[in-house]
Parts: sequence; structure tokens; C-alpha cells
Amino acid sequence: MREALANWYLLENSAEDILFFVGILIIGLVMRRFFSNSFSKIIFRFLPNQFIQVQDCIQLLRKPVELLLFWIFLYFSIQYLHVPIAWHFNPVEKFGLLFLLQKAFETAVIITFTWLVVRMLKVIILIAQQKWQGVEQKSKQQFIPFLNDLGMVFIIAGSGFVLLGRVFQVDVMALITGLGLGGLALALAARETLENLFASFTIFLDLPFVVGDSIQAGSISGDVEKIGFRSTRLRAVDGNLIMIPNRLLTSQSLENMSERNFRRAKYTLSCSLQSKSEQIKSILPQIEQLILEEPLCKKKAPKIIFEGFGTYSLDISVTYFVQTSDFGKFQNVKQEINLGILNCLHQAGINLVSSATAPNMN
Repeated sequence: MREALANWYLLENSAEDILFFVGILIIGLVMRRFFSNSFSKIIFRFLPNQFIQVQDCIQLLRKPVELLLFWIFLYFSIQYLHVPIAWHFNPVEKFGLLFLLQKAFETAVIITFTWLVVRMLKVIILIAQQKWQGVEQKSKQQFIPFLNDLGMVFIIAGSGFVLLGRVFQVDVMALITGLGLGGLALALAARETLENLFASFTIFLDLPFVVGDSIQAGSISGDVEKIGFRSTRLRAVDGNLIMIPNRLLTSQSLENMSERNFRRAKYTLSCSLQSKSEQIKSILPQIEQLILEEPLCKKKAPKIIFEGFGTYSLDISVTYFVQTSDFGKFQNVKQEINLGILNCLHQAGINLVSSATAPNMN
């Protein structure tokens, strides 16, 4: 039987060689799921499995591992076949169809391996996301997208150098040396990009804010959504997405409003000139008592004073502090206090004049 197969040829390939080719491919296709699951489980053993399930690991690694196994089995199976001499193809070493097929195969293997490394990075990112959950881990959570972007840059750059060296036969060391010699010109051309990159490292080291904080830089304010290589994304109160270059955040004064323990309310009550001194004198302790009755205003004493004489009014200065960093809660407390003050003024018979200054809130 074996001798009969050896004497039967198809396109100058014996039946035995063709059977080996087909058999190895079939084994690879049938066993690739088993091998990919086994590989994923081996990787899973080296991971802190309390933060990730084995099925998550298998799901992320299955497709790139299966594709890589297909290329490996295809490589070993193709060794049993050869191109018929009658086709007059150039050998693999010379430019031609076989040369292009080999380069395409090498490119596919490198890209598949890169895909596998990227998926392994995703596994690490998934573990970090599960491990650093909770409000107390906010300072670490903001590193996750940054580390993901940084890892992707190194993986793709490394894959690109391997592709250039293996497929296109480029002298990678000479290329890196050339990049080093041209680094000064590149740095000058990309000065702002490098400034933003270094500023991002400064932000991560100093931690002036973390993702989720409400900040104000100059005239721009909003909630931090993401800290990237080049810029930081803020979500403004009106819902607009604002991109601020990182170098601007490190080169000017920046206010982290989420770190406030108190918010201050300060404004002036412009009372009518017809108000009597007894009315003004009696209203001051009433306003102070009203503010102290608010639970969030007890830590710091309010300051209620008769400021002086305006052109058309008698001015009472009101300053108090609300123990909260939440702007919405601050506004609610301020509203309740304002309504109480308005009621006290009405009971005391004091009218406010139209020249009252607008509330100044910090």
C-alpha cells in the first residue's frame, strides 16, 4: 500500500507527501482549539486569578493563538510539497512568486504574533481594572489607559522593527543609529509633542488631579475624563468635550475643585437707605443664627457685618462656608440660606434695593 502511494504522483508530488500535507493540516485544524485553551490556561496560572476568570483569559487569547497555530502547522505541512519543475518558478532566494509568498507568510506570522502580544496586554489591563476598582484607587485607575497606550506603542514599534528586519531585509541597527543621529532634528520638529509627553509624566508623578476630579485651569473648567500622552480630556458643565494640551496644565496655576473641603459663598445685601439702625442691628445675629442652623455650615463660623454705606444702599456683607466639594449640594444649601435670609429681611421690614450686587461665589 505504501509502495503504491509512493509511486503515485500529482504535480510531481507523491501521494504519500500529499497525505502528510493534508494530514498535518487536518490535525492542526482539529487540535488548534485544544492547544489554544491549554496555552491560555498555562498563562492563567501565572496570573493573580482572584481578579480574572480563566474563561476571560481564554476568550481574549483564543483567536490569535489559533491563527498562530494554523501558520505553524501550515509551515510544517508545506515542507512535504514542492513546486513542479515544469512551472519554471524562480527559487525562494530570488525575486518571484515563491519569494513573495514567503514574505507574505512571514508578514502574516509577525502580525499574528503581534496580535497575540496585544491580547496578552489586554489581559494585564483587565486584571488592573479589576484590582484597582473603587474610589480609593482613583489615583491608580488613571494609569490604566496611559499604560495601555504606552504598551501599544512599544509593541507596535517592536513589531515594525522585526517586520523591517525580517521581511524587507533592512539593517535595523543601522536604522536605529540613523534615528539617533537625526533625533535632534526630530526633537526640534516635534517640540510641542515632546513637551506634552513629558508633561503627562509630570502629571502622573505629581498627581495634581486624577480621573473624575473637577479642575479649573485658567478660564477652562470641567471633569477629568482621560489623561493621555498629549492631552487631557475634560467634560464641561454644558456637556462639551474639551482637549487641553498637558504642557498647559503644568505651566499655569491649576485649581483642583474636588480637593476642596469647603466652598465659600460671599455676597452683599443692599438694604434700602430708609432702613433704621435698629433693624440693621437686629438682622445681623438672625442671619448668623440661620446659617449656623445648617449642618454643613457649622465647622466654620460665618461673618455677617454691616459693610458700610453705598451710594443708594446700606450694605450688609454675608460670608459663610459650606462643608462640601459637590457644587450641586453647595447650590442647594445656598438656596435654602438665601430663602431664609429673604424671610428674615421681610419680617424685619427691610427692603432690598435694585442696586444690589450680584452674589460672588468661589
